[in-house]
Amino acid sequence: MRLADIVNSLELQVLTPDVPLDGWVTAGYAADLLSCVMARAREGTLWITLQTHPNVVAVGSMLNLAGVVITEGSPVPPETVARASEEGVPLLATVTTTYRVAGRLTALGIPEAELVIPD
Repeated sequence: MRLADIVNSLELQVLTPDVPLDGWVTAGYAADLLSCVMARAREGTLWITLQTHPNVVAVGSMLNLAGVVITEGSPVPPETVARASEEGVPLLATVTTTYRVAGRLTALGIPEAELVIPD
């Protein structure tokens, strides 16, 4: 599903209007620890989090995530928005809880990011 369709369906606020929303979302993942996201999320994953610091954007860019959804009305610092715009990471926001956003993504048919356990 295209990110733009998810933005419309979930009525997400787009914090980076200059970043295209035409990418494909292949999975969803909800976590607040950056290390968990780096271990589990893959390219095309839509990350759901309460975290708002600029390192969120660094992880999103490094993993080529479909976007980052900031939940529960967490205030997003201007430097985080600026960095997301610079790095081309779609940054989205909602007052909805993390739990409900994940449930709505599941209802839209977006699978959870697969857990990869090393041998």
